[in-house]
Amino acid sequence: MTRRRSSYRSIASLQRDNRVCRACFEAGFPLESLPVVLGYSGQRAYMFGQAPGIVEGQERRPWRGRAGKTLRRWLAMDEDTFYGTFYCASVTRCYPGRPASGRGDRTPTPREQELCSFWREWEFRLLRPQLVVPVGGLAIRRLLGVTGLAACIGRRYELDDGAAAIPLPHPSGASSWVNSPANRSLVERAVDLIRVEVARLDGG
Repeated sequence: MTRRRSSYRSIASLQRDNRVCRACFEAGFPLESLPVVLGYSGQRAYMFGQAPGIVEGQERRPWRGRAGKTLRRWLAMDEDTFYGTFYCASVTRCYPGRPASGRGDRTPTPREQELCSFWREWEFRLLRPQLVVPVGGLAIRRLLGVTGLAACIGRRYELDDGAAAIPLPHPSGASSWVNSPANRSLVERAVDLIRVEVARLDGG
C-alpha cells in the first residue's frame, strides 16, 4: 500500500517509500513494473527522464536498455561514471507498458504524471541538484514548460533555485529527431554544456 509522509528528512527514507509506491496502480492505471529507483550515493546532478522502459522495469535500475547505452555514448561516460554523476529519476517511476499500437512505450497520462510528481518534488528538496538534465519532450515540458526540441536543445536554462537545466532529446531508437545533421549538432552543443556544468560541480 502506498505510503507518503507529510515530510522527509533523508533521501533514504523517501526512497524506501518510493520503491513500494502503488499510487498509479491503485488509481486504476495498468503498470508492468514496480517503481525504478536509483540508490543515492552522493550524485550532484539529476537526470530526469520520461518513464522506465521494459528492461529498466525488469532490472529496477534506470537507463539499462538501448536508450541508456546511447545516452552514455553521447556523454562519453562509462556506467560507473554515469551513475556516480547523475541521480537518475523520471516523470513516472514504473514501466507503463505498451500503447494500443504496440509501438514503443505507453506515454504516462497527465494523472499518472501528477501522482508521481510527489517524489520528484521531495528529491529536489532533499538533494538540491545544481544541474538537471531533462531527457525527452515529456520531461522537458514537465520541468521547463517548453515544447519543441529544436527550440530548447543546445540551450542552458536556470531554474528558480539557481540550478542549471540543460535538455536533451530522448535517445530512444523510436525517435528520428536526432537523424538530422542539424539536430545532431544541437545535441553536441547540449553535451558540451553538460560537460561544463559537471566539471563545475567537480570543482574543475
